[in-house]
Amino acid sequence: MVDSKPRILRVALPIPLRRVFDYLPPENVDQSTLKPGARVKVPFGSSKKKADRVGVILEIVDDSEFEIGKLKACSEVLDLDPLFSKQQLDLLKWASAYYHHSVGEVIFSAIPTLLRQGATATLPTTRSWRLLATAPEPNDNSLKRAVKQAEMLEQLRQQSRGLQAENLKQLGSGWRNVISKLIEKGWVEEIETEISCSPTHIDSTVQRPDLNKHQTIAVDEISSQIDTFQTFLLDGVTGSGKTEVYFRVIEKVISKQRQALILIPEIGLTKQLIDRFKARFSCSITVLHSGLSDKERMSAWLLASQGKASIVIGTRSAIWTPTPKLGVIIVDEEHDSSYKQQDGFRYSARDIAIVRAQHEKIPVILGSATPALESLNNVKQEKCRHLILPERAGKAVPPTIGFLDIRSSDLNNGLSKILIEKIKHCLADNKQALLFLNRRGFSPVMMCHDCGWIASCRHCDANLTFHQAARQMRCHHCGSQQRMQTHCPDCEDSELVPIGQGTEQVTEILEQMFPEARVLRIDRDSTSKKGEMDRMLAMIQNNEADILVGTQMLSKGHHFPNVTLVGILDADNRLYGADFRSTERLAQLIIQVAGRAGRAEHPGEVYIQTHHPEHPVLHALSKYDFSGLAEQLMQERSDALLPPFSSMIMLRAEASQAGDAMNFLLDAKAQISHSEQVEVWGPMVAQMERRAGRFRAQLIVQSTQRQLLHRMLDQWIPKVESLKKPYSLRWSLDVDPQDTF
Repeated sequence: MVDSKPRILRVALPIPLRRVFDYLPPENVDQSTLKPGARVKVPFGSSKKKADRVGVILEIVDDSEFEIGKLKACSEVLDLDPLFSKQQLDLLKWASAYYHHSVGEVIFSAIPTLLRQGATATLPTTRSWRLLATAPEPNDNSLKRAVKQAEMLEQLRQQSRGLQAENLKQLGSGWRNVISKLIEKGWVEEIETEISCSPTHIDSTVQRPDLNKHQTIAVDEISSQIDTFQTFLLDGVTGSGKTEVYFRVIEKVISKQRQALILIPEIGLTKQLIDRFKARFSCSITVLHSGLSDKERMSAWLLASQGKASIVIGTRSAIWTPTPKLGVIIVDEEHDSSYKQQDGFRYSARDIAIVRAQHEKIPVILGSATPALESLNNVKQEKCRHLILPERAGKAVPPTIGFLDIRSSDLNNGLSKILIEKIKHCLADNKQALLFLNRRGFSPVMMCHDCGWIASCRHCDANLTFHQAARQMRCHHCGSQQRMQTHCPDCEDSELVPIGQGTEQVTEILEQMFPEARVLRIDRDSTSKKGEMDRMLAMIQNNEADILVGTQMLSKGHHFPNVTLVGILDADNRLYGADFRSTERLAQLIIQVAGRAGRAEHPGEVYIQTHHPEHPVLHALSKYDFSGLAEQLMQERSDALLPPFSSMIMLRAEASQAGDAMNFLLDAKAQISHSEQVEVWGPMVAQMERRAGRFRAQLIVQSTQRQLLHRMLDQWIPKVESLKKPYSLRWSLDVDPQDTF
C-alpha cells in the first residue's frame, strides 16, 4: 500500500557542493522500505543537461524548505538493504564536517567504483564445474584411453565444492574441450557460484611463538578493553613482535564472532602479511587496496560489509569499509604519511580509525617503532594508553649502527671503501645486504659538461631524472617523459653527463663490482607490473637475491631474516628539509630501514654514509633513542606552537596563469575574521611553484584552540566559495596537513 503523504528523501550526491538535495520517493514505492544509507537514482541538472545520478539517502524527513510540488521524484531505488548503517553514516557526516568537505564526495569516496556507477550490490558469481554422482570411478575401463578426462575427474573428485577455471587451467590449454566432453557424458555439471572468501586452513608447521613479558602485558591490557573504546599505542622496536600481539588480540575478537580491520601503509606489504594471517587463522580473510580490479574491489567490499569476512586487511581507504560486527581496528606503522590522502578528500585514515573506534565502542591499536609525535602527545594527555615493547622478539638483537664520514673521502661511484668491504664480508657469509637510496632512476640531474645546461621539466620547476634502461628523461612530479637527448640544446655539445645517483645507477655499479652476486632493485619502476612486487619479495625470502637496492618501499614492515647488512647512502637529504616534520620523518625512515637488519638469529649491522656525522639527530638514532629525540622535537614544536601543540589548516590554490593563485588567496585571507587566537601565514608560493603546468600557492591558518579554528572555518569557507576566480583556478582545503611545502 502506498502512503498518502510522501516523505522527503535527503540525498547526498558526489559533487563539490556542500549540501544535500531533497527528492520525493519514486511513485508506487512502499515508503516503509526506504532507509538512510541506500542508493537511489535521481534526476539532476538543468532541463537541457538533465541526467540520472546515483545518490545516497542521508535522511528521511517529513518537511522540506521547498514546496512539495517543486520537488522532483527519485527515478529508482537501487538498494533494499542500505549500504551503510546509521552509525557508519554518522561517521561519514562527522568526517565531512571535520574536513569541511562535501558530504556527497565523502560518502562516495567510501563506495567502490562499480557501486558508485549504480551496479547491483550483490556478490558477483563465477563459473565452476562439479562432479556428478554418475561419474565413473578412477579405475573404470571407459577412462583407460581418455587420460585427460581421467585427470580432470580426479581433480574434481578431490574438490566436492567444484573447481573454477583458474584451477582447471593447470591441466593444460585444452581443458575446455575436456570439460565439455565430460558434461556431454553427464559426469560433470557447470554451476554459477557466488564469489566468496573461503576459510583458510591453519599451517600446522608454523609455530605459535611464546610471548615475552612485554608482549603478554600488551595482549592482556588490550584484551581487558575488548568491548569498550580505548586507543592503544603499541610502541615496539623493529622486530619486537608487534604482529604477534595483533594476532593474539584478533584471536580473541574472532572467538566472539566479530570482525577485525587491519590497515597497512603500502600495497607491497599485503602479500607477506596475508600469508602470515592465513597460516595462523582458519577464517575468511579479504583484502582491499588500489591494485585490485573494480570487480575484485567490489567483491571484497561486499564480503566485508555483509559480515562474511572475519578479517579485513587494506590500505588507507579500507577504513571506510562497512563491517557490521567490527571488534577491533589495527593501524600498523601508524606514523606513515601515506595514511593521509593528499588530494581530493584529504583525510587521515589513522585519525578516522580512532574516531570510528569511538563510534563503535571498540579498541583501536596504533602500532609503530617510531610513533608520530601526535600519538606520543596523545599519550601525554592520557587520550591514549602507551604499551611499550622495548626488545626484539626471540633471540634477535638490534643491529649496531655506525657512521661512515664521507667528507673528503674518495668514493667509488658513491660508495665508501668501508661499505664496499662490508658488502664483500656479508656476501662471503652467504647473507644478504640491503642498500637504501630514496631516489629512483639512474641520475636526478643531466648536465652539459661544456656550458652547464641542465635538463629541466617543461611543466614543472624541477629537473628531469635520467632513466637509463628506458633511455628517457622523466619528471617525477608531473609524470611527463621525453627521449634522452644526445646533444645540448644550448651549445650543441654532445657531452651530457649524469649528476648524482639513483637506484638504477647503484644497481649497475654493484653488478660491476660483484659480478657473481644477484642484485635486485626494488622501486616504483621495477615493480610497476602487477604481481612483480610479490615475485621480488619471494625471491628475497627464498635467498634468490644477494644484494637488495631499494627506495622507501623496502623500509616498511618487511621481514627479511637473512639480511644482516644495511647501508643508507644518502641520509643527509632530509636533515635540513623545508618542512617542520623533516627531522621527524628522517628519524623514522632511518630506524625503519635499519630495522630490516638482523631480524633473525644473525646479528645485523647498519652503516650510514653522511657528511654530518656529528649531527645530534644521527647520534640519537645510533643509540636507538627515538623516544629521547621525540622529546626534544616535541619541545621544539611546543616552543614554536606547531602541531601537535596547535591545529593547522592549509588553503591551497593552483591556476594556469602566474599570479592567479596568489591573488585568490589574498582575497581569501581578507575574508578571515580577525582573532588573536588565530594565526595566519601567507599567502606564499609553494616550494615548487609550477607543477604540471599550473602555478601553486598556499595559505596557512592555525590556532592552539581546535574548536575555535573549526568554528572560524564554518564561517570562512562559504565566503571563500563565493569569491570570484578565474575559470582555470582550483582550490582545496587541507585540514591537519602532513606537508606544508
